[in-house]
Amino acid sequence: MKKRQILSVVTFLLIPPLLSGCWTLVAAGAGAYGGYKMKEKGYTLQNPITKEKSKQSSQ
Repeated sequence: MKKRQILSVVTFLLIPPLLSGCWTLVAAGAGAYGGYKMKEKGYTLQNPITKEKSKQSSQ
């Protein structure tokens, strides 16, 4: 029984570092998707982030 507990603890401690790369990919994908959706709505990446104005309203 003691060996099983030790194995469980070791497994629990080793799993999070192995999954850390996956979470990074998920966060990057979510950011890319958000940027794509903002671009569809007319926003551009500037400093600060602003919405593109149509050519008619700028005249």
